[in-house]
Amino acid sequence: MTYQAPISDITHILTHIADIDEFLKNGYAPNLDHDLLSAILEEAGKFAGNQLAPLNKIGDQQGCSLSNGDVKTPDGWVEAYKEWSEAGWASLASDEQYGGQALPHILAQSVGEFWNSANMAFGLCPLLTQGAVDAIAHHASDELKNVYLEKMISGQWTGTMNLTEPQAGSDLAAIKTKAVPKGDGTYAIKGTKIFITYGEHDLTENIIHLVLARLPDAPEGTKGISLFIVPKFLPDENGNPGQRNDLLCTGLEHKLGIHASPTSVMSFGEKDGAIGYLVGEENRGLFAMFTMMNLARLSVGTQGVAIMERSYQQALNYARERLQGAAIGSPKGTMDPIISHPDIRRNLGQMKAMTMAARAICLITAKHMDISLNATDETDRSTAKNIAALLTPIAKAFSTDLGVEATSIGIQIHGGMGFIEETGAAQHLRDARILPIYEGTNGIQAIDLMFRKLPLEGGNTVNSCLGDLKTIAENLKKSPDIASQMGPYLKTAIDDLEASLSHLQSIPTNDPAPLYYAATPLLRLFGISLGGAYLIKGAIAASSADSPYHLQQTAIAALFSHQFLSQTDGLKNQIISGATTLEQQTEKLFS
Repeated sequence: MTYQAPISDITHILTHIADIDEFLKNGYAPNLDHDLLSAILEEAGKFAGNQLAPLNKIGDQQGCSLSNGDVKTPDGWVEAYKEWSEAGWASLASDEQYGGQALPHILAQSVGEFWNSANMAFGLCPLLTQGAVDAIAHHASDELKNVYLEKMISGQWTGTMNLTEPQAGSDLAAIKTKAVPKGDGTYAIKGTKIFITYGEHDLTENIIHLVLARLPDAPEGTKGISLFIVPKFLPDENGNPGQRNDLLCTGLEHKLGIHASPTSVMSFGEKDGAIGYLVGEENRGLFAMFTMMNLARLSVGTQGVAIMERSYQQALNYARERLQGAAIGSPKGTMDPIISHPDIRRNLGQMKAMTMAARAICLITAKHMDISLNATDETDRSTAKNIAALLTPIAKAFSTDLGVEATSIGIQIHGGMGFIEETGAAQHLRDARILPIYEGTNGIQAIDLMFRKLPLEGGNTVNSCLGDLKTIAENLKKSPDIASQMGPYLKTAIDDLEASLSHLQSIPTNDPAPLYYAATPLLRLFGISLGGAYLIKGAIAASSADSPYHLQQTAIAALFSHQFLSQTDGLKNQIISGATTLEQQTEKLFS
């Protein structure tokens, strides 16, 4: 299987949808210019295709092995990670003070897509490490930053996120891991964490765990959670790995997919307690952890884009090579490539349109993250922060839901051969299936959108987002051909989204059940509306050119309009009347 980084598609989105020229002109990425942007995308694409993609199937087949608490990654993993980190890829979006390149998240997400398309099990390691770096950089003391950040940013050490426990799942209020003060500024950590991605491995000399735990006198619930750095090896006076900490990987999960990513069961404090260092304030650990979680959620959305792209490329190649049946108009008995058959074309077109729409949403979200960090005007920073917050659950959930749908279509295009592991099509669906689950299930993302993000700034943030969609619809007047093809679909989608939001605002807060039932279809409606509008914006910008590539972008936007924007009326009905029906009928169904 080959993988070609979709540099042209990403460049199109950056240029015509994310307005990268204005972004750079306004100083939101002071270390980036067009030449450097192009060079980084080109080199990252080469590394992903040449070094990481060939290991994808090997990793899936071999998986990881655990022996006496040590994990061995598949053949080629150690060498690939060493080459990847030495090339500087680990440090793209991190602080220059600690050896980072201070490049924007919009670029880091673009490159991150390449790693995850080429080899998702590999891409998970830097994804979690970058999140840990951000949490430490924003909340830890200068002393802790000086010890850990440089080596993590360089890729010399990796990082993890330790939230979940067997009895708690997504309910962090129920975690039981303890942190007992030792009297010297450190804490003894005792407890068990599960589903810890790259919790143990052989890629680096040290692994830095971020662990949620409770102090002895902590309040109940999420208000009593603190965050701790718990390194595998305690750094010595020179900052090098010293004494082994009291923590151990006691198991590896046997998973549906991402076999080469070691999902670990971690035991802290089987003896005297693992030594941990407080990050931020006591009982404010969840606040600190969400710095990591928000970036991780966007990055998981990018994983959804990545797996769609990989599945699409494979399905497209197969459809061009597989001979079966006569195409319409071909002589009887002819064996034509299956790409000539209408239903195969419909499926491939949907995969491509889904990928481009989700990619645009993720990159626009990253853009607003960058503005929130780098704008000189405080109002601009605050506005961008809120827009990024609104878009993050949509980017995560919409993109990963589509990832599962698209990879399933990829198998369908292969027919029976897609169900056979040798073709590799099934791996993409198996790998994709975790994405709607981890970093907060997509149901949780929908609830977050409904109850936390829609009310931001008294509703001004979501109204601003709607205003952007209306501006795109208004700009359709400049392109009559595109307006006639896509304008009615976009207008209907915007109207359906507004009507849905207006209805939800009218529901009494003392009976929130209908809001919970409506949360998932609302997120889907929002994602489809955003994705369609962004693709149409790109088509408007491309309409002045007549190259095959720009004509393709217009075709993608038209296909998304007809196949996906056309669904918004049904989603609106689910939200307005279906939520109440669901509430009533499930009472009978599960009585």
